[in-house]
Amino acid sequence: MFQTINPYTNEVLESFEFYTDTEIQNLITKAEKGYQTWRKTTFEQRTNLLNRLAQLLRGNTQRLAMLITKEMGKPIKEARAEIAKCAWVCEYYAMNGAKFLANENIASDATKSYISFESLGCILAIMPWNFPFWQVFRFAAPAIMAGNVALLKHAPNTTRCGLEIMDLFKIAGFPTGIFTTIIADNEQVTTIIANPMIKALTLTGSEKAGSSVAMTAGKNLKKIVLELGGNDAFIVFDDADLEQAVEIAVQSRMLNSGQSCIAAKRFMVENSIHDIFVEKIRLRMMQLKFGNPLLEETEVGVIARKDLLEKLHNQVTTSIENGAKLITGGYIHQNFYAPTILTQVKTGMVAFDEELFGGVFAITSFETVTEAIDLANHSKYGLATTIWTKDAAKALFIAQNIESGAVFINSLAHSDPRLPFGGIKNSGFGRELSQVGMKEFLNLKTVFIA
Repeated sequence: MFQTINPYTNEVLESFEFYTDTEIQNLITKAEKGYQTWRKTTFEQRTNLLNRLAQLLRGNTQRLAMLITKEMGKPIKEARAEIAKCAWVCEYYAMNGAKFLANENIASDATKSYISFESLGCILAIMPWNFPFWQVFRFAAPAIMAGNVALLKHAPNTTRCGLEIMDLFKIAGFPTGIFTTIIADNEQVTTIIANPMIKALTLTGSEKAGSSVAMTAGKNLKKIVLELGGNDAFIVFDDADLEQAVEIAVQSRMLNSGQSCIAAKRFMVENSIHDIFVEKIRLRMMQLKFGNPLLEETEVGVIARKDLLEKLHNQVTTSIENGAKLITGGYIHQNFYAPTILTQVKTGMVAFDEELFGGVFAITSFETVTEAIDLANHSKYGLATTIWTKDAAKALFIAQNIESGAVFINSLAHSDPRLPFGGIKNSGFGRELSQVGMKEFLNLKTVFIA
């Protein structure tokens, strides 16, 4: 048994029992049975159901947002935005899925040859707590539109969110087994991955979790997509629009109380503007409103769990002990982490080398373009890099030399249903979203007619 706990009030929300192995097997069997029917449905049928699901999300935005906020602590405004994004991804694949999955004709020495995009079956999704609806829907909408079915194992602290998502699919009219949420422990997950009815899996989470699950997937010859977070660089040159760069830097770093894989985390600032950038960040952070995440005026919520809060603080204190300079913050207040600025951060320090999941600015200065690129690439992660400069040629040169799954120039790094999302190096492999992400869990079948 385990409990979900409101991280702001420390109130116990619910208690849950893990499903038995027999219960899980029965649900997987139902999913497989559902798949055999679902794979034969028309694109029109799938489109109608996805659009109905989007309508349900929009019609229940406030209720669903409150559930997110109570389980993991993000400000209610951000939770509503998350629900709206889930509706968008459903509508996007409802509109474009049939086009993406149309046969692709290939010129060859055949009379006709083409690629046919065909579903695989039941896809297991192991999802995190930080965006408890969006992470699920960005996988589920394209996978289900493509004719697959989904089995969700959610993070324990957002269990009710996972069960609520399953209910939404049922209410929208999806047949039994098309989307199923299970409550399982780690040992059971290993058994689930090995189940022959599970054809592939996707995981968004920690590097450690990804490595463990990938080993099991590899042993069982299962396709896997991994999104394992990042330690992304935010590079600011002296010719940037500094006011805009500062505003987006704070937005990126403090979104979801800093608990975002794609958030800017390592700030590389050209030496000539370093001090003024640091001061502007400090002043802007002082304006942020912390408090009850259910209140409209709250801009920054709590850290989702106490163990995560303690880990973040240890990372900060270790970095200071190793030479980083604390400008502001660096302490725990109730279940919040004070907005923190560290300067003189160098390679080898925890604040430079590790992902800090919370509102901590790790700032490093540089003098040349080459140094900026080297610093940005000096990381085992590679999810999304942000570049701030008015020199388009310089920005594109840097973008071509950055080791990252995405590069954003003069913009907030973000995910978008129209664009592929994913990383390289220890940030994982494979892609979600767009036409590219939709095809991760498909059989790309070659058909050759002599």
